Amino acid sequence: MAKKSHPSPRSSRVTILDVALAAGVSKSSVSRLLDERLPRSNSEAAQKVRRIAKELGYVRDVSAANLRRGSTSMIGLIVPRLTDTVMAMLYEALQRAAAKSSKLVIVATTDETIEAERRAADSLIGKGVDALILATARNDDPFIKELDERGVKYVLALRTDGTSLSSIGNDELGGYLATRHLIDLNHSRIGIIAGPSYASTACERTKGYRKAMAEAGLEIDETLVVESTFGIESGRDAANQLMSSPLPPTAIFAVNDNIAIGAFAAIHSLGLSVPDDVSLVGYNDIPIVSHLYTPMTSVHVPFDQIAASALDLLKTEEVPEDQRIQVAMPSLIPRSSSTAIPSQAKETK
Repeated sequence: MAKKSHPSPRSSRVTILDVALAAGVSKSSVSRLLDERLPRSNSEAAQKVRRIAKELGYVRDVSAANLRRGSTSMIGLIVPRLTDTVMAMLYEALQRAAAKSSKLVIVATTDETIEAERRAADSLIGKGVDALILATARNDDPFIKELDERGVKYVLALRTDGTSLSSIGNDELGGYLATRHLIDLNHSRIGIIAGPSYASTACERTKGYRKAMAEAGLEIDETLVVESTFGIESGRDAANQLMSSPLPPTAIFAVNDNIAIGAFAAIHSLGLSVPDDVSLVGYNDIPIVSHLYTPMTSVHVPFDQIAASALDLLKTEEVPEDQRIQVAMPSLIPRSSSTAIPSQAKETK
């Protein structure tokens, strides 16, 4: 008699979910029946589960099991890089919030690659962290689905995939406030350095920009919408592109402060002035922007509130559907980098 085949696993890592689907039982049943610390069952169902697990090549993830049990006082944080001041500020805010519960936050970086993200998660889980906080989420992120399949407890911070437990800022509102500020200063030709399309933060801030422009009845010149990374050099390149337009913008909204600092440098290298020739607004309100030669207008993000909400989500056993994504309100901090222009200068400056 031919050996019955089982569905192929969806990835090279065979998970409890793969075994459960093949055996026709729940994930919790598979976990219980394959847990070697529990009394061994010789029921027909147990034998079937063990046989299918062996055929699929399933290896029990002990570190993930430890993480699910919450057996330490450590929380793992995964960020793209700590040289990004935003990520360093999130880390420090989490440390302050975690200390109130006698917990420690340990961090790993990924440089925005999925494989490095997997290695970082495995390393942190191997150290016995209670849960993971990820500031690396991408739209349609396959890694988040892997964590779900492994039963790993996690919360997304700053970025969200729209469904997972998340603690974020209201990025659409922040983008709206930044753009509305420039519109109120009489600018109509407003460029945006929009960041990377894979990050919810960049997408939502750009959505806010578009909403403010539409609300004011201003047509968007799509040549003034430039994607970038979140780095300073990328901001510089994007600003050079915007300012080389036959009709350059009179104002630029950069969706994070690093991008804005790069844009600031590009504008000055072209012999132009912020804000006399170009007004500039950033996002996140990192400490350095208030100390620049021309202090920069920026959207302030309440990192301490985001950190506290992330930890609260981890502590809550059953989170109601309408509270799965916690949203903190940003605020605009006007400074010298943005100024009004006369009405007649809108199209000629």
